[in-house]
Amino acid sequence: MTLVIPARFNGPDGSGNGGYVAGVTAATLGEGPATVSLRLPPPLETALGVATADGRTVVSDGDATVVEATAAPDVEIPVVERVDLATARAASDAASGAVDDSPFPRCFVCGNAREPGDGLRLFAGPVGSGTVAGAWRVGDDLAGRAEIVWAALDCPGAWTAADRMPMVLGSITGRVTATPEPGEDCVVTARFLGSERRKVWTATTAYGADGRELGRAHATWIAL
Repeated sequence: MTLVIPARFNGPDGSGNGGYVAGVTAATLGEGPATVSLRLPPPLETALGVATADGRTVVSDGDATVVEATAAPDVEIPVVERVDLATARAASDAASGAVDDSPFPRCFVCGNAREPGDGLRLFAGPVGSGTVAGAWRVGDDLAGRAEIVWAALDCPGAWTAADRMPMVLGSITGRVTATPEPGEDCVVTARFLGSERRKVWTATTAYGADGRELGRAHATWIAL
């Protein structure tokens, strides 16, 4: 089995968005929670080897391990409380200008250089101490896809520690329980959990327009 990460779903230039890559890798293990670790920047438009056995998937580029995922049925993932859509939109509007100096302006999720309908343009801004929120209107071609929810659970976490940017995703434990509809207005909230040296820990939750939970994640970031 092979996996190809389309160029559209980049994070830093030239490599895959961590949340998206985590989502497509986790899908090889079924629908339950999974922990995904990124060992190397995932290359784009490259046929990567995929080996799955005993609740573990390894994605490799030649002899090099790029991503490793394990089933995590017993892991408790914290929830970040939802804010209303108006609050999330206001936070996104405020953050959209603040990301002008983003280290990853073409990131599929939070890049402000991406055109609407191409990237998610999910800008997360402060809504409380250590907490951010953002609004995300789901494009028709991205609805119903669990890996896109994983992507939305990625970048907002990093923006809880904007003063530590640039950071890249080291690992993420996530669970997706529902997917959004075309044109649905979703809300994503994230909370800073702590840090030690170059590591930062965050939690993120995504919600549909009706308040249902789409998914939640706990992530470890590495400051560059």
